[in-house]
Amino acid sequence: MAEEIKHLPMVVPLPLPEAQLVEIVEKSKDWALMHGAAMRSKTNFSEDALQFAPFVLIPSAFPRKEFAKALEIQLILNELMHKVAHDRRFLTESLKETIKVDEFTGNLFRIYETVHSEGLTQFGYGSVRFDVGGIVQKAHADLGALLLLEAGGVQHDRVGFRLAGAVFRGHPERASLGLLRSDYMVNSASTDKIKQVEINTIASSFAGIGTNITVFHRYILQELGHSEMLKNLPENNALEGLCSGMIEAWKIYGNPKAVIMFLIEDITYNICDQRFHEFKIREMCPQVRVIRRTLTDMADRASLGPKKQLLIDGCEVAVIYFRAGYEPGHYHSQKEWDARLLMERSLAIKSPSIHYHLAGTKKVQQTLAKPGALEQFLSDPVKVEKVKQIFAGLYSLDFDELGEQAIQMAIDDPERFVLKPQREGGGNNVYGLEVRDAVKKMKDSEERTAWILMERIHPPLSTGYMVRPGGSKVPQLVDMVSELGIFGVVIGDAEKITYNKQVGHMLRTKVATANEGGVAAGLGALDSPYLID
Repeated sequence: MAEEIKHLPMVVPLPLPEAQLVEIVEKSKDWALMHGAAMRSKTNFSEDALQFAPFVLIPSAFPRKEFAKALEIQLILNELMHKVAHDRRFLTESLKETIKVDEFTGNLFRIYETVHSEGLTQFGYGSVRFDVGGIVQKAHADLGALLLLEAGGVQHDRVGFRLAGAVFRGHPERASLGLLRSDYMVNSASTDKIKQVEINTIASSFAGIGTNITVFHRYILQELGHSEMLKNLPENNALEGLCSGMIEAWKIYGNPKAVIMFLIEDITYNICDQRFHEFKIREMCPQVRVIRRTLTDMADRASLGPKKQLLIDGCEVAVIYFRAGYEPGHYHSQKEWDARLLMERSLAIKSPSIHYHLAGTKKVQQTLAKPGALEQFLSDPVKVEKVKQIFAGLYSLDFDELGEQAIQMAIDDPERFVLKPQREGGGNNVYGLEVRDAVKKMKDSEERTAWILMERIHPPLSTGYMVRPGGSKVPQLVDMVSELGIFGVVIGDAEKITYNKQVGHMLRTKVATANEGGVAAGLGALDSPYLID
Protein backbone atom coordinates (compact mmCIF):
# COMPACT_ATOMS: atom_id res chain seq x y z
CA MET A 1 0.00 0.00 0.00
CA ALA A 2 1.07 3.58 -0.57
CA GLU A 3 2.40 5.06 2.67
CA GLU A 4 0.82 8.42 2.02
CA ILE A 5 -2.01 9.64 -0.18
CA LYS A 6 -0.81 12.57 -2.25
CA HIS A 7 -3.06 15.26 -3.69
CA LEU A 8 -2.47 17.23 -6.84
CA PRO A 9 -3.25 20.97 -6.65
CA MET A 10 -6.66 22.20 -7.73
CA VAL A 11 -6.67 23.80 -11.18
CA VAL A 12 -9.15 26.47 -10.02
CA PRO A 13 -10.33 27.25 -6.48
CA LEU A 14 -13.05 24.81 -5.42
CA PRO A 15 -15.83 24.48 -4.46
CA LEU A 16 -17.51 26.84 -6.90
CA PRO A 17 -20.39 28.94 -5.57
CA GLU A 18 -23.55 26.86 -6.01
CA ALA A 19 -25.30 29.26 -8.40
CA GLN A 20 -22.21 29.42 -10.62
CA LEU A 21 -21.82 25.63 -10.45
CA VAL A 22 -25.42 24.96 -11.50
CA GLU A 23 -25.13 27.37 -14.43
CA ILE A 24 -21.82 26.00 -15.70
CA VAL A 25 -23.01 22.39 -15.38
CA GLU A 26 -26.11 23.18 -17.47
CA LYS A 27 -23.96 24.81 -20.14
CA SER A 28 -21.43 22.00 -20.09
CA LYS A 29 -24.06 19.30 -20.64
CA ASP A 30 -25.49 21.16 -23.62
CA TRP A 31 -22.01 21.83 -25.03
CA ALA A 32 -21.20 18.14 -24.79
CA LEU A 33 -24.41 17.10 -26.55
CA MET A 34 -24.07 19.71 -29.28
CA HIS A 35 -20.43 18.79 -29.99
CA GLY A 36 -20.80 15.02 -29.95
CA ALA A 37 -19.22 14.27 -26.57
CA ALA A 38 -22.01 11.77 -26.23
CA MET A 39 -22.96 8.10 -26.20
CA ARG A 40 -26.07 5.97 -26.52
CA SER A 41 -27.65 4.94 -23.24
CA LYS A 42 -27.11 1.36 -22.14
CA THR A 43 -30.18 1.44 -19.89
CA ASN A 44 -32.60 3.14 -22.31
CA PHE A 45 -31.02 2.32 -25.65
CA SER A 46 -32.35 4.02 -28.76
CA GLU A 47 -30.62 4.58 -32.08
CA ASP A 48 -32.43 7.92 -32.21
CA ALA A 49 -31.19 9.29 -28.88
CA LEU A 50 -27.90 10.30 -27.30
CA GLN A 51 -26.87 11.29 -23.80
CA PHE A 52 -23.74 13.18 -22.93
CA ALA A 53 -20.74 11.06 -22.03
CA PRO A 54 -19.65 11.30 -18.38
CA PHE A 55 -17.09 14.08 -17.99
CA VAL A 56 -15.01 15.90 -15.41
CA LEU A 57 -16.13 19.51 -15.29
CA ILE A 58 -12.73 21.13 -14.78
CA PRO A 59 -9.57 19.60 -16.31
CA SER A 60 -7.37 17.60 -13.95
CA ALA A 61 -3.82 18.52 -13.02
CA PHE A 62 -1.07 16.39 -14.57
CA PRO A 63 2.72 16.79 -14.18
CA ARG A 64 4.09 18.58 -17.24
CA LYS A 65 7.40 16.68 -17.28
CA GLU A 66 5.67 13.31 -17.14
CA PHE A 67 3.24 14.29 -19.90
CA ALA A 68 6.18 15.28 -22.09
CA LYS A 69 7.89 11.97 -21.26
CA ALA A 70 4.78 10.04 -22.33
CA LEU A 71 4.71 11.90 -25.66
CA GLU A 72 8.40 11.34 -26.28
CA ILE A 73 8.46 7.64 -25.49
CA GLN A 74 5.53 6.89 -27.82
CA LEU A 75 7.90 6.79 -30.79
CA ILE A 76 9.96 4.12 -29.04
CA LEU A 77 6.84 2.12 -28.12
CA ASN A 78 5.61 2.31 -31.71
CA GLU A 79 8.91 0.82 -32.84
CA LEU A 80 8.86 -1.81 -30.09
CA MET A 81 5.33 -3.05 -30.75
CA HIS A 82 5.89 -3.09 -34.49
CA LYS A 83 8.91 -5.33 -34.04
CA VAL A 84 7.23 -7.56 -31.45
CA ALA A 85 4.26 -8.14 -33.76
CA HIS A 86 6.63 -9.30 -36.49
CA ASP A 87 8.60 -11.70 -34.26
CA ARG A 88 6.91 -15.08 -34.60
CA ARG A 89 9.28 -16.82 -32.19
CA PHE A 90 8.73 -14.26 -29.44
CA LEU A 91 4.93 -14.32 -29.77
CA THR A 92 4.86 -18.11 -29.80
CA GLU A 93 7.17 -18.47 -26.80
CA SER A 94 5.32 -15.78 -24.83
CA LEU A 95 1.88 -17.28 -25.37
CA LYS A 96 2.63 -21.02 -25.39
CA GLU A 97 1.23 -21.63 -21.89
CA THR A 98 -1.58 -19.09 -22.09
CA ILE A 99 -3.13 -20.58 -25.23
CA LYS A 100 -3.47 -23.96 -23.53
CA VAL A 101 -5.92 -22.63 -20.95
CA ASP A 102 -7.33 -19.38 -22.35
CA GLU A 103 -9.77 -20.36 -25.09
CA PHE A 104 -10.10 -16.87 -26.55
CA THR A 105 -6.37 -16.26 -26.90
CA GLY A 106 -6.02 -19.83 -28.17
CA ASN A 107 -8.55 -19.16 -30.93
CA LEU A 108 -6.69 -16.01 -31.96
CA PHE A 109 -3.40 -17.89 -31.99
CA ARG A 110 -4.83 -20.66 -34.18
CA ILE A 111 -5.85 -18.04 -36.73
CA TYR A 112 -2.33 -16.62 -36.52
CA GLU A 113 -0.84 -20.06 -37.14
CA THR A 114 -3.19 -20.73 -40.05
CA VAL A 115 -2.43 -17.44 -41.77
CA HIS A 116 1.30 -17.87 -41.20
CA SER A 117 1.30 -21.39 -42.63
CA GLU A 118 -0.53 -20.17 -45.73
CA GLY A 119 1.83 -17.22 -46.18
CA LEU A 120 0.98 -13.63 -45.32
CA THR A 121 -1.30 -12.05 -47.90
CA GLN A 122 -2.01 -8.74 -46.26
CA PHE A 123 -0.25 -5.92 -44.63
CA GLY A 124 -1.25 -5.56 -41.02
CA TYR A 125 -3.16 -2.50 -39.86
CA GLY A 126 -3.86 -2.31 -36.21
CA SER A 127 -5.05 -0.27 -33.33
CA VAL A 128 -2.01 -0.29 -32.25
CA ARG A 129 -2.24 -1.30 -35.42
CA PHE A 130 -2.68 -0.78 -38.84
CA ASP A 131 -1.44 -3.77 -40.53
CA VAL A 132 -1.25 -2.79 -44.01
CA GLY A 133 -2.17 -5.38 -46.30
CA GLY A 134 -2.34 -6.88 -49.45
CA ILE A 135 -0.12 -7.91 -52.24
CA VAL A 136 -0.64 -4.88 -54.42
CA GLN A 137 0.12 -5.67 -58.03
CA LYS A 138 2.21 -2.98 -59.72
CA ALA A 139 -0.21 -2.58 -62.57
CA HIS A 140 -3.12 -2.46 -60.15
CA ALA A 141 -1.45 0.23 -58.04
CA ASP A 142 -0.50 2.29 -61.07
CA LEU A 143 -4.03 2.09 -62.40
CA GLY A 144 -5.32 3.19 -59.03
CA ALA A 145 -2.93 6.13 -59.04
CA LEU A 146 -4.25 7.24 -62.41
CA LEU A 147 -7.88 6.85 -61.42
CA LEU A 148 -7.71 8.00 -57.82
CA LEU A 149 -9.28 11.32 -58.20
CA GLU A 150 -9.63 11.96 -61.85
CA ALA A 151 -13.24 12.81 -61.21
CA GLY A 152 -12.47 14.99 -58.22
CA GLY A 153 -9.57 16.76 -59.87
CA VAL A 154 -7.46 16.78 -56.67
CA GLN A 155 -3.95 16.48 -58.10
CA HIS A 156 -1.97 16.12 -54.84
CA ASP A 157 -4.08 13.14 -53.75
CA ARG A 158 -3.21 11.32 -56.95
CA VAL A 159 0.48 11.82 -56.27
CA GLY A 160 0.13 10.76 -52.66
CA PHE A 161 -1.66 7.62 -53.72
CA ARG A 162 1.14 6.72 -56.15
CA LEU A 163 3.85 7.35 -53.56
CA ALA A 164 2.07 5.40 -50.83
CA GLY A 165 1.74 2.38 -53.07
CA ALA A 166 5.34 2.59 -54.22
CA VAL A 167 6.94 2.53 -50.77
CA PHE A 168 5.97 -1.10 -50.12
CA ARG A 169 5.97 -2.47 -53.63
CA GLY A 170 9.04 -4.54 -52.84
CA HIS A 171 7.47 -6.48 -49.96
CA PRO A 172 3.89 -5.26 -49.56
CA GLU A 173 2.79 -8.43 -47.76
CA ARG A 174 5.10 -7.49 -44.88
CA ALA A 175 4.08 -3.85 -44.52
CA SER A 176 2.26 -2.75 -41.39
CA LEU A 177 0.49 0.34 -40.20
CA GLY A 178 0.05 0.47 -36.44
CA LEU A 179 -2.29 2.65 -34.38
CA LEU A 180 -1.80 2.19 -30.70
CA ARG A 181 -2.61 3.76 -27.39
CA SER A 182 -0.32 3.46 -24.40
CA ASP A 183 -1.99 4.13 -21.04
CA TYR A 184 -0.27 5.51 -17.94
CA MET A 185 -0.89 6.54 -14.37
CA VAL A 186 1.36 8.71 -12.25
CA ASN A 187 2.72 6.57 -9.42
CA SER A 188 3.09 8.31 -6.06
CA ALA A 189 5.20 5.39 -4.84
CA SER A 190 7.86 6.14 -7.48
CA THR A 191 8.29 9.89 -6.86
CA ASP A 192 5.38 10.80 -9.14
CA LYS A 193 6.71 9.16 -12.30
CA ILE A 194 4.40 7.70 -14.95
CA LYS A 195 4.01 3.93 -15.08
CA GLN A 196 2.44 2.08 -17.97
CA VAL A 197 -0.91 0.45 -17.23
CA GLU A 198 -1.19 -1.30 -20.60
CA ILE A 199 -0.73 -0.86 -24.32
CA ASN A 200 -3.76 -1.20 -26.57
CA THR A 201 -3.48 -2.71 -30.02
CA ILE A 202 -7.15 -3.14 -30.93
CA ALA A 203 -10.13 -0.77 -30.81
CA SER A 204 -8.20 1.97 -29.01
CA SER A 205 -11.08 4.34 -28.37
CA PHE A 206 -11.79 7.99 -27.56
CA ALA A 207 -9.52 9.70 -30.06
CA GLY A 208 -12.74 11.15 -31.51
CA ILE A 209 -14.54 12.35 -28.40
CA GLY A 210 -11.26 12.99 -26.58
CA THR A 211 -10.19 15.55 -29.17
CA ASN A 212 -13.43 17.44 -28.53
CA ILE A 213 -13.04 17.23 -24.76
CA THR A 214 -9.87 19.30 -25.05
CA VAL A 215 -11.92 22.02 -26.80
CA PHE A 216 -14.66 21.58 -24.20
CA HIS A 217 -12.29 22.32 -21.33
CA ARG A 218 -10.97 25.41 -23.10
CA TYR A 219 -14.56 26.65 -23.18
CA ILE A 220 -15.12 25.83 -19.50
CA LEU A 221 -12.00 27.66 -18.33
CA GLN A 222 -13.00 30.70 -20.38
CA GLU A 223 -16.52 30.61 -18.92
CA LEU A 224 -15.00 30.58 -15.44
CA GLY A 225 -12.86 33.61 -16.29
CA HIS A 226 -9.52 31.82 -16.59
CA SER A 227 -8.49 32.50 -20.19
CA GLU A 228 -4.89 32.94 -19.05
CA MET A 229 -4.81 29.23 -18.15
CA LEU A 230 -5.53 27.93 -21.66
CA LYS A 231 -1.82 27.68 -22.45
CA ASN A 232 -1.59 24.76 -20.03
CA LEU A 233 -4.12 22.65 -21.96
CA PRO A 234 -1.99 20.81 -24.54
CA GLU A 235 -3.06 20.71 -28.17
CA ASN A 236 -4.72 17.44 -29.14
CA ASN A 237 -5.01 16.17 -32.73
CA ALA A 238 -5.58 12.49 -31.99
CA LEU A 239 -8.58 12.12 -34.31
CA GLU A 240 -6.84 13.64 -37.32
CA GLY A 241 -3.69 11.63 -36.60
CA LEU A 242 -5.42 8.26 -36.52
CA CYS A 243 -7.55 9.05 -39.56
CA SER A 244 -4.41 10.05 -41.46
CA GLY A 245 -3.10 6.56 -40.80
CA MET A 246 -6.25 4.94 -42.15
CA ILE A 247 -6.17 7.10 -45.26
CA GLU A 248 -2.51 6.25 -45.84
CA ALA A 249 -3.34 2.56 -45.56
CA TRP A 250 -6.18 3.02 -48.06
CA LYS A 251 -3.74 4.63 -50.49
CA ILE A 252 -1.23 1.83 -50.02
CA TYR A 253 -3.92 -0.73 -50.86
CA GLY A 254 -4.06 0.74 -54.32
CA ASN A 255 -7.70 0.64 -55.41
CA PRO A 256 -9.46 4.05 -55.35
CA LYS A 257 -12.87 2.36 -55.47
CA ALA A 258 -12.22 0.22 -52.39
CA VAL A 259 -13.74 1.18 -49.03
CA ILE A 260 -12.62 1.42 -45.44
CA MET A 261 -14.73 -0.89 -43.29
CA PHE A 262 -15.32 -0.39 -39.57
CA LEU A 263 -15.94 -3.74 -37.91
CA ILE A 264 -18.44 -2.93 -35.18
CA GLU A 265 -20.38 -4.50 -32.33
CA ASP A 266 -23.94 -5.70 -32.82
CA ILE A 267 -25.08 -2.71 -30.76
CA THR A 268 -22.87 0.37 -30.69
CA TYR A 269 -23.08 2.55 -27.60
CA ASN A 270 -19.93 4.59 -28.22
CA ILE A 271 -21.32 5.77 -31.54
CA CYS A 272 -20.01 9.36 -31.58
CA ASP A 273 -16.40 8.32 -31.12
CA GLN A 274 -16.70 5.89 -34.04
CA ARG A 275 -18.61 8.25 -36.32
CA PHE A 276 -16.13 11.07 -35.72
CA HIS A 277 -13.47 8.85 -37.32
CA GLU A 278 -15.75 8.12 -40.26
CA PHE A 279 -16.71 11.75 -40.83
CA LYS A 280 -13.14 12.98 -40.39
CA ILE A 281 -11.93 10.54 -43.05
CA ARG A 282 -14.53 11.91 -45.47
CA GLU A 283 -13.50 15.47 -44.62
CA MET A 284 -9.79 14.77 -45.09
CA CYS A 285 -10.13 12.60 -48.20
CA PRO A 286 -13.59 13.03 -49.77
CA GLN A 287 -13.19 10.10 -52.17
CA VAL A 288 -12.94 7.51 -49.39
CA ARG A 289 -16.15 5.74 -48.46
CA VAL A 290 -16.55 4.15 -45.02
CA ILE A 291 -18.93 1.26 -44.37
CA ARG A 292 -19.85 -0.44 -41.09
CA ARG A 293 -20.36 -4.19 -40.69
CA THR A 294 -20.54 -6.67 -37.79
CA LEU A 295 -18.71 -9.98 -37.49
CA THR A 296 -22.01 -11.72 -38.23
CA ASP A 297 -22.48 -9.60 -41.36
CA MET A 298 -19.06 -10.72 -42.50
CA ALA A 299 -19.82 -14.35 -41.71
CA ASP A 300 -23.07 -14.24 -43.69
CA ARG A 301 -22.09 -12.17 -46.72
CA ALA A 302 -18.32 -11.68 -47.11
CA SER A 303 -16.14 -13.60 -49.54
CA LEU A 304 -12.69 -13.53 -51.12
CA GLY A 305 -12.11 -12.58 -54.74
CA PRO A 306 -9.66 -14.31 -57.11
CA LYS A 307 -6.73 -12.28 -55.74
CA LYS A 308 -7.97 -12.62 -52.14
CA GLN A 309 -9.73 -9.27 -52.23
CA LEU A 310 -12.20 -8.97 -49.36
CA LEU A 311 -15.69 -8.48 -50.81
CA ILE A 312 -18.87 -7.56 -48.93
CA ASP A 313 -22.18 -6.27 -50.33
CA GLY A 314 -20.62 -5.32 -53.66
CA CYS A 315 -17.68 -3.47 -52.06
CA GLU A 316 -13.99 -4.31 -52.10
CA VAL A 317 -12.49 -3.58 -48.69
CA ALA A 318 -9.12 -1.82 -48.56
CA VAL A 319 -8.86 -1.31 -44.79
CA ILE A 320 -10.60 -3.00 -41.85
CA TYR A 321 -10.72 -0.94 -38.66
CA PHE A 322 -11.67 -3.21 -35.77
CA ARG A 323 -13.93 -1.66 -33.15
CA ALA A 324 -15.08 -5.14 -32.15
CA GLY A 325 -13.53 -8.59 -31.95
CA TYR A 326 -11.48 -8.00 -28.81
CA GLU A 327 -13.59 -10.07 -26.38
CA PRO A 328 -15.24 -13.52 -26.50
CA GLY A 329 -18.79 -12.16 -26.47
CA HIS A 330 -18.29 -10.64 -29.91
CA TYR A 331 -17.98 -14.13 -31.41
CA HIS A 332 -21.45 -15.65 -31.07
CA SER A 333 -20.60 -18.89 -32.82
CA GLN A 334 -17.97 -20.60 -34.93
CA LYS A 335 -19.09 -18.67 -37.99
CA GLU A 336 -17.87 -15.38 -36.48
CA TRP A 337 -14.48 -17.00 -35.87
CA ASP A 338 -14.53 -18.20 -39.48
CA ALA A 339 -15.23 -14.61 -40.54
CA ARG A 340 -12.21 -13.40 -38.58
CA LEU A 341 -10.06 -15.98 -40.38
CA LEU A 342 -11.54 -14.92 -43.74
CA MET A 343 -10.55 -11.32 -43.06
CA GLU A 344 -7.06 -12.32 -41.97
CA ARG A 345 -6.62 -14.32 -45.18
CA SER A 346 -7.70 -11.39 -47.30
CA LEU A 347 -5.76 -8.68 -49.07
CA ALA A 348 -7.37 -6.01 -46.89
CA ILE A 349 -5.22 -3.97 -44.53
CA LYS A 350 -6.34 -4.74 -41.01
CA SER A 351 -6.35 -2.65 -37.89
CA PRO A 352 -5.31 -4.84 -36.22
CA SER A 353 -3.95 -7.84 -38.02
CA ILE A 354 -3.91 -11.00 -35.97
CA HIS A 355 -0.22 -10.70 -35.06
CA TYR A 356 -0.71 -7.14 -33.79
CA HIS A 357 -3.73 -8.31 -31.80
CA LEU A 358 -1.60 -10.97 -30.10
CA ALA A 359 1.24 -8.50 -29.50
CA GLY A 360 -1.15 -6.45 -27.37
CA THR A 361 -2.03 -9.24 -24.92
CA LYS A 362 -1.17 -8.84 -21.25
CA LYS A 363 1.06 -11.92 -21.38
CA VAL A 364 3.24 -10.38 -24.09
CA GLN A 365 3.37 -7.15 -22.06
CA GLN A 366 4.59 -9.15 -19.05
CA THR A 367 7.15 -11.05 -21.12
CA LEU A 368 8.60 -7.78 -22.41
CA ALA A 369 9.32 -6.79 -18.80
CA LYS A 370 11.63 -9.79 -18.30
CA PRO A 371 15.39 -9.13 -18.14
CA GLY A 372 16.87 -9.02 -21.64
CA ALA A 373 13.54 -8.98 -23.49
CA LEU A 374 13.58 -5.36 -24.64
CA GLU A 375 17.13 -5.71 -25.91
CA GLN A 376 15.86 -8.23 -28.48
CA PHE A 377 13.95 -5.43 -30.21
CA LEU A 378 15.69 -2.16 -29.30
CA SER A 379 19.40 -1.90 -30.05
CA ASP A 380 19.81 1.53 -28.47
CA PRO A 381 20.44 1.14 -24.69
CA VAL A 382 19.04 4.63 -24.09
CA LYS A 383 15.70 3.56 -25.59
CA VAL A 384 15.74 0.36 -23.54
CA GLU A 385 16.28 2.28 -20.33
CA LYS A 386 13.47 4.73 -21.11
CA VAL A 387 11.01 1.88 -21.61
CA LYS A 388 12.17 0.08 -18.47
CA GLN A 389 11.51 3.23 -16.46
CA ILE A 390 7.81 3.23 -17.37
CA PHE A 391 7.22 -0.46 -16.63
CA ALA A 392 5.49 -1.35 -13.39
CA GLY A 393 6.40 -4.70 -11.86
CA LEU A 394 4.97 -7.48 -14.07
CA TYR A 395 5.05 -11.14 -13.06
CA SER A 396 4.23 -14.43 -14.76
CA LEU A 397 2.07 -17.04 -13.01
CA ASP A 398 3.54 -19.93 -15.00
CA PHE A 399 4.44 -23.18 -13.27
CA ASP A 400 8.09 -22.37 -12.62
CA GLU A 401 10.16 -20.89 -9.82
CA LEU A 402 9.33 -17.29 -10.72
CA GLY A 403 5.66 -18.15 -11.05
CA GLU A 404 5.60 -19.72 -7.59
CA GLN A 405 7.29 -16.65 -6.16
CA ALA A 406 4.65 -14.43 -7.77
CA ILE A 407 1.83 -16.58 -6.37
CA GLN A 408 3.29 -16.27 -2.88
CA MET A 409 3.75 -12.50 -3.22
CA ALA A 410 0.08 -12.16 -4.17
CA ILE A 411 -1.02 -14.24 -1.18
CA ASP A 412 1.24 -12.39 1.27
CA ASP A 413 0.39 -8.86 0.12
CA PRO A 414 -2.64 -8.89 -2.23
CA GLU A 415 -3.32 -5.16 -2.08
CA ARG A 416 0.08 -4.51 -3.62
CA PHE A 417 -1.01 -6.13 -6.90
CA VAL A 418 -3.61 -6.29 -9.67
CA LEU A 419 -4.48 -9.61 -11.30
CA LYS A 420 -5.01 -9.24 -15.06
CA PRO A 421 -6.44 -11.65 -17.67
CA GLN A 422 -5.90 -11.54 -21.45
CA ARG A 423 -8.91 -9.28 -22.05
CA GLU A 424 -9.71 -5.80 -23.29
CA GLY A 425 -12.78 -3.67 -22.69
CA GLY A 426 -12.62 -2.97 -18.94
CA GLY A 427 -14.07 -4.66 -15.89
CA ASN A 428 -11.92 -7.79 -16.07
CA ASN A 429 -9.18 -7.17 -13.49
CA VAL A 430 -9.05 -8.39 -9.88
CA TYR A 431 -8.07 -6.00 -7.06
CA GLY A 432 -7.42 -5.85 -3.33
CA LEU A 433 -8.08 -8.79 -1.05
CA GLU A 434 -9.85 -10.53 -3.93
CA VAL A 435 -6.40 -11.03 -5.49
CA ARG A 436 -5.50 -13.40 -2.64
CA ASP A 437 -8.76 -15.33 -2.99
CA ALA A 438 -8.40 -15.65 -6.77
CA VAL A 439 -4.76 -16.75 -6.59
CA LYS A 440 -5.49 -19.34 -3.91
CA LYS A 441 -8.34 -20.71 -5.98
CA MET A 442 -6.24 -21.11 -9.13
CA LYS A 443 -2.93 -21.92 -7.41
CA ASP A 444 -2.91 -25.57 -8.50
CA SER A 445 -4.81 -25.06 -11.75
CA GLU A 446 -3.40 -24.41 -15.19
CA GLU A 447 -5.88 -21.54 -15.36
CA ARG A 448 -3.33 -19.38 -13.57
CA THR A 449 -1.08 -19.27 -16.65
CA ALA A 450 -3.77 -17.22 -18.42
CA TRP A 451 -3.27 -14.38 -15.92
CA ILE A 452 -0.45 -12.00 -15.04
CA LEU A 453 0.31 -10.21 -11.79
CA MET A 454 1.03 -6.49 -11.98
CA GLU A 455 2.29 -4.20 -9.27
CA ARG A 456 -0.52 -1.84 -8.36
CA ILE A 457 0.02 1.80 -9.26
CA HIS A 458 -0.96 4.33 -6.58
CA PRO A 459 -1.75 7.61 -8.36
CA PRO A 460 -2.09 10.96 -6.60
CA LEU A 461 -5.61 12.24 -6.02
CA SER A 462 -7.22 15.25 -7.61
CA THR A 463 -10.42 16.91 -6.45
CA GLY A 464 -13.18 17.90 -8.83
CA TYR A 465 -16.72 17.56 -10.12
CA MET A 466 -17.75 14.50 -12.11
CA VAL A 467 -20.87 15.05 -14.22
CA ARG A 468 -22.85 11.97 -15.24
CA PRO A 469 -26.22 11.47 -17.01
CA GLY A 470 -28.96 11.31 -14.40
CA GLY A 471 -26.74 12.87 -11.76
CA SER A 472 -27.51 15.72 -9.40
CA LYS A 473 -27.93 19.25 -10.74
CA VAL A 474 -25.40 20.19 -8.07
CA PRO A 475 -22.56 17.65 -8.32
CA GLN A 476 -20.48 17.01 -5.22
CA LEU A 477 -16.73 17.38 -5.01
CA VAL A 478 -15.05 13.97 -5.16
CA ASP A 479 -11.52 12.62 -5.00
CA MET A 480 -10.44 11.23 -8.37
CA VAL A 481 -7.53 9.53 -10.12
CA SER A 482 -6.62 9.84 -13.80
CA GLU A 483 -5.19 7.65 -16.55
CA LEU A 484 -3.43 9.21 -19.54
CA GLY A 485 -3.54 7.59 -22.98
CA ILE A 486 -1.10 8.52 -25.77
CA PHE A 487 -1.91 7.60 -29.39
CA GLY A 488 0.73 6.54 -31.90
CA VAL A 489 0.89 5.65 -35.59
CA VAL A 490 3.62 3.52 -37.15
CA ILE A 491 4.04 2.26 -40.73
CA GLY A 492 6.69 -0.14 -41.94
CA ASP A 493 7.55 -3.74 -42.74
CA ALA A 494 9.65 -6.41 -41.04
CA GLU A 495 12.88 -4.71 -42.14
CA LYS A 496 12.20 -1.01 -41.69
CA ILE A 497 9.87 1.62 -40.30
CA THR A 498 8.97 4.42 -42.70
CA TYR A 499 6.53 6.45 -40.58
CA ASN A 500 6.55 6.87 -36.81
CA LYS A 501 4.51 9.51 -34.99
CA GLN A 502 2.85 10.37 -31.73
CA VAL A 503 -0.50 11.91 -32.68
CA GLY A 504 -2.43 12.90 -29.56
CA HIS A 505 -3.81 11.98 -26.18
CA MET A 506 -6.86 11.32 -24.03
CA LEU A 507 -7.47 11.36 -20.29
CA ARG A 508 -9.91 9.17 -18.38
CA THR A 509 -10.69 9.89 -14.75
CA LYS A 510 -12.52 7.79 -12.17
CA VAL A 511 -13.67 8.25 -8.60
CA ALA A 512 -10.73 7.31 -6.38
CA THR A 513 -12.67 4.45 -4.76
CA ALA A 514 -13.40 2.74 -8.11
CA ASN A 515 -11.00 0.03 -9.23
CA GLU A 516 -11.49 0.52 -12.98
CA GLY A 517 -12.28 3.56 -15.07
CA GLY A 518 -13.43 2.63 -18.55
CA VAL A 519 -15.82 5.28 -19.87
CA ALA A 520 -17.49 2.91 -22.34
CA ALA A 521 -17.74 0.33 -19.55
CA GLY A 522 -19.57 2.93 -17.43
CA LEU A 523 -16.87 3.32 -14.79
CA GLY A 524 -15.03 6.54 -15.63
CA ALA A 525 -15.35 9.98 -17.15
CA LEU A 526 -13.68 11.92 -19.95
CA ASP A 527 -11.16 14.52 -18.90
CA SER A 528 -8.25 16.67 -20.11
CA PRO A 529 -4.77 17.07 -18.64
CA TYR A 530 -3.99 20.50 -17.23
CA LEU A 531 -0.20 20.65 -17.13
CA ILE A 532 1.51 21.73 -13.91
CA ASP A 533 5.18 22.15 -12.96
